[in-house]
Amino acid sequence: MTQRQTVEGTVQSVIFHNEENGYTVLSMLTHSGEAITVVGCIPYAAAGESMTVTGVWTEHAAYGRQMQAEEVERRLPQTEEDLAAYLGSGILKGVGPATAERIVAQFGTDALRVIEEAPERLRTVKGITAKKASELSAAFRELSGLRRVTELLARYELPVQLAMRLYRIYGVRAADTVRDNPYLLAEARFGVAFAAVDEIALSMGFAGDESCRTEAALLYELEHNLNNGHVFLPRDKLLLATAALIDLPAEQMERSLDDLIAGGAVVCEHIAGVEACYLRRFYDAEVRVACITRALCAIPAQKSPRAAHTLDELEALQGITYAPAQRQAVELAAQQGVLILTGGPGTGKTTTVRAIVQLFSRMGLDTLLLAPTGRAAMRMSEVTGREAQTIHRCLGMNYNELTGELTFKKNRREPLEADAVIVDEVSMVDLELMDALLCALRPGCRLVLVGDPDQLPSVGPGNVFSDLIRSGAVPTVALHTVFRQAEQSAIIRSAHAVNHGRAPDLDNRQGDFFFLVRRSPDRLVQTVVELCRQRLPENMGIPDREIQVISATRKGPCGTVQLNRALQDALNPPAADKRQVVWGGTLYREGDRVMQNRNDYDLCWEKEDGTVGAGVFNGDVGVIREIDPAGEQITVDFDDRICQYTPERLNRLEIAYAVTVHKAQGSEYRAVVLVTTPAAPGLMVRSVLYTAITRARELLVMVGDDTVPAAMAADDRRARRYSGLRRRLMDRKE
Repeated sequence: MTQRQTVEGTVQSVIFHNEENGYTVLSMLTHSGEAITVVGCIPYAAAGESMTVTGVWTEHAAYGRQMQAEEVERRLPQTEEDLAAYLGSGILKGVGPATAERIVAQFGTDALRVIEEAPERLRTVKGITAKKASELSAAFRELSGLRRVTELLARYELPVQLAMRLYRIYGVRAADTVRDNPYLLAEARFGVAFAAVDEIALSMGFAGDESCRTEAALLYELEHNLNNGHVFLPRDKLLLATAALIDLPAEQMERSLDDLIAGGAVVCEHIAGVEACYLRRFYDAEVRVACITRALCAIPAQKSPRAAHTLDELEALQGITYAPAQRQAVELAAQQGVLILTGGPGTGKTTTVRAIVQLFSRMGLDTLLLAPTGRAAMRMSEVTGREAQTIHRCLGMNYNELTGELTFKKNRREPLEADAVIVDEVSMVDLELMDALLCALRPGCRLVLVGDPDQLPSVGPGNVFSDLIRSGAVPTVALHTVFRQAEQSAIIRSAHAVNHGRAPDLDNRQGDFFFLVRRSPDRLVQTVVELCRQRLPENMGIPDREIQVISATRKGPCGTVQLNRALQDALNPPAADKRQVVWGGTLYREGDRVMQNRNDYDLCWEKEDGTVGAGVFNGDVGVIREIDPAGEQITVDFDDRICQYTPERLNRLEIAYAVTVHKAQGSEYRAVVLVTTPAAPGLMVRSVLYTAITRARELLVMVGDDTVPAAMAADDRRARRYSGLRRRLMDRKE
């Protein structure tokens, strides 16, 4: 691991600065007289100021040795020489070197105080009018506000990038706002861990029982548990968890929770025998989803004699015969306001969707095809022959950095211009996205929801697809029969065996499924590398770019982190014509396969045809096309969407030759190499194995411990998610 070091010195010049994110490249003269290059988030740095920089040394391909700043302590210049350099650097618009010299000559080391507190005195300097003096003072106060919040965060070892966001929201009062209530840093939009914020607040002198602390802790517990899939928490569990978090009696929490409920930040409602506590936005979303779904279900069924006739024509045209359940699904889609279609691999779900699309076309309906991820949308386009989009893109997503909320251009006031919407991979759709989609449907629009309820649930909060099905309130057709042609596939047989609690046949030697026993971690990793680099490309004709390695876990000797290191070296080794950069301990090289690991709503992209947009999402996979010579920009191609990453954004990218099952959901690969080794108990369950197997289209190779698949297939535990959607739908139905 690279050793962190600390250097002190004075800024000589700023080579590069990005005003949006504060990323800076500067030259600094250390106290020992050495000129060094420092890179990192150092907003509005200027010549003449002193700095203490803590970070790691990196070797840049074009610019040599650089200090990658992780913590920066900044001090305004003290000497007249440094003050003149600082003011003359362009840090204040309208002040050049000559004016800076005159200001310092007039006021000496008191120059900055005069600019900030007594700007009228600047009129005694040649060339500065009363208006210009006022403008210079206002600009300097803005810089001082940013500096103060930056210094405050640095004191508590919080990331400097956070200062830019706080300053954009609170302006010159950012530092004072944080001092007044440091617990605001625990809000989701700022993302500081509650434990860190709590330590800061207590060190500032805040009492342990202050209302700002107890209320922030309650909101943090609700927000934190969204990551565990919970839409709400039972009141008693919320109180106990929060009391344990901040070591206060539960009675103290009761008063604060009641205050939050009275203020509207939290909604408490009895549902399914539980006193459920919701964050306001999730309560509203759940109620809306239930109401709109019930409204769609209440639309009177429309008899469509054309449906049966159209199906007969399609059968004759395509030379197929639809199974009774498939015909039922297509006819119901023509009659009902909303329909759910479910089925596992090989049950004819894709064929049924194609038939629904063709029927809607013959009915003259303008139909949108949507999916939650880019990969799922691409696959939907391939199987239907029609354009499909991601839900986010279709709804016109916008991210409000000030509120931390996601908004959409398409909504009740400006609905989608469609007569029908078909959504695939709905098991991946969380409550907020389903709410946004339903709100964007215009009256009378038909909705068809397609998915496999046996796969893993959405990453985000809620259990929407399962709740809709289990409520019994929505017309549902489940395809169970595996077609004869599909039965020939050992991949499909294995998936259905696992879904019924049985281990796949590991002795199978059929062409599309193999198991290789490798219990030694070193031997396992070696085998995975051989499969991707030689055996599958040479023996099966499958290039490495069409092979995806999948593991249940990131950690351990056979987790995705270790696998990616080995696969990167094997599949994309260093070369003289390949630039590379190290960031946060990860090596990125031109040609690497990478995955976005969190939603980035404001990252811009452009297509070759000139189309532009914004938003790259958790799970999107791309390839590093170019690293510029300065290492300050990395170009990534996400299936024809070209994005530019600056270094501070690189922690949102991870190498993706190997991915976890959760990250692979929604994607389908020509070949999958599935690592089966023991992992955390929550990952050794049936739904994880089933989801992994169903990612393979043509070939599945399992490598690992041969006892693991049987153990996973036998364990049908599913983590409980607190959600009221099912009950809301059932109550109205009853």
